[in-house]
Amino acid sequence: MSASGSTGMNGAESLVRTLLGSGVNTCFANPGTSEMHFVAALDQIPGMRCVLGLQENIVTGMADGYFRIAGNPACTLLHCGPGLANGLANLHNARRAGSAIVNIVGDQATYHRPFDAPLTADTDGLARTVSSWVRTSARAADVGRDAAAAVHAARIAPGNVTTLILPSDSSWEEGGIVADCLQVNRYAALDPHDVDTAADMLRRHSDVLILLGGQAVLETSQRLAWRIARATGASVMLDWVNGRVERGLGRLPFDRVPYSIDVARKALDRYKHIILVNCKAPVSFFAYPGKPSTQYAAGAQVHVLSRATQNSEEALAALAEALKAPEVELPQSGPRPEIANGKPTPEGLARTVAAVMPDQAIISDESVSFGRGFYAQTFNAPPHDWLHLTGGAIGDGLPVATGAAIAAGGERRVIGLQADGSAMYSLQSLWTQARERLPVTTIILSNKKYNILIGEYEGVGAVPGETAMNMLDLGNPCLDWVKLAQGMGVDAAKVDTMEGCAALMTQSFTKRDPFLIELLI
Repeated sequence: MSASGSTGMNGAESLVRTLLGSGVNTCFANPGTSEMHFVAALDQIPGMRCVLGLQENIVTGMADGYFRIAGNPACTLLHCGPGLANGLANLHNARRAGSAIVNIVGDQATYHRPFDAPLTADTDGLARTVSSWVRTSARAADVGRDAAAAVHAARIAPGNVTTLILPSDSSWEEGGIVADCLQVNRYAALDPHDVDTAADMLRRHSDVLILLGGQAVLETSQRLAWRIARATGASVMLDWVNGRVERGLGRLPFDRVPYSIDVARKALDRYKHIILVNCKAPVSFFAYPGKPSTQYAAGAQVHVLSRATQNSEEALAALAEALKAPEVELPQSGPRPEIANGKPTPEGLARTVAAVMPDQAIISDESVSFGRGFYAQTFNAPPHDWLHLTGGAIGDGLPVATGAAIAAGGERRVIGLQADGSAMYSLQSLWTQARERLPVTTIILSNKKYNILIGEYEGVGAVPGETAMNMLDLGNPCLDWVKLAQGMGVDAAKVDTMEGCAALMTQSFTKRDPFLIELLI
């Protein structure tokens, strides 16, 4: 590795300059004492946008949402092992989304660590639970080199969480060296045999499902999959878990594999051959007594066309060429949905959002149980991106929306479809939305309970009694989302009809500032 500078700076300064030189220009931060030299370096070196989060799980969730839209990693700034631990849930979600994030975690000075001060923790061990790459920079001279390596590892497909642990003395000591950006060969090579095998399967069988995930749910890969399906009679579906799906007019109206094990088994039972494109074979989120873990038919033959580390566009293009699949017209879209009337229903809310959303909106969806049927009602909305809860760790909807709005430069409206219970995990995101004046409209689906868990009780065959149901009740005392939002600088209103919700959404779209709607369901 060559170096572009070697004197007159400390480790923290070399870190900031290396990150900027490697194309990382946004930092989501919740700093502490160990990170003060990094913060000072940000003052002295222009070019890094710094966004403050009031809790580390907000910080990591924002970095996840940022990558899903920007396609370029941001860094986080976290305080020691406990600070990293606070952010682990949304780093888990980010890992499942294939989001590239470079964590910078301050730590005890190397010579202070043996004294076992109160904040001393196994930071390395915590980092490895969610990171594909972890390194501790023990000397100022190593910081730039290690930062460049962290960015390089983050960018390898499909996108990875990396963690650079920075003892405070390696930040403040002189001798920092700025490292050059490392060029990355992002994708692993395709195996031509995988393409040939998939082509043979499609030629010989009619009961074939092409299952798309990861990068393969973006528009170009969708179109290639549609060509193949039309030429062969195969079906196409999307994996349940995807970080970002391009949807709406001009995109394909593909369904996702259902969440429910029973519904999924019914939907997939007729397929005896499944071709995986950048995803895994579908399995149930949880185990249920007397039911299988896999969602597809017993005995179905599963073939991998491309893995998450490979380029889905390249794989699907090669498969289309092998099949000599001609270019085809996209299916005709139906009319745009109209605003629903009356009391909120899942279908009515989905139609209403589709009816009023602006072009190129971004949907951050943590609606959990209420929103499982939203897809069928929103195919004919204007072009938009849909961001899912990927890892199942609730609390990502609000910070992902915040990071996505920052990645879009405030030029795209972000709409958050957010369950009330999971919103409480990360409501501090509203403060950052107000501070940054982000165009985010959040719809809180306020049913005053953890409705998802009531359904899971039935799934596992348990019978909840009074004590159990009390643990799922959020109505004693009631959460007042209008007051909670206003207390963090976000204007808000409460409605209980779809007409009222549509009017508030439309009104909010005319302003740059965030807005919250508490929808009583």
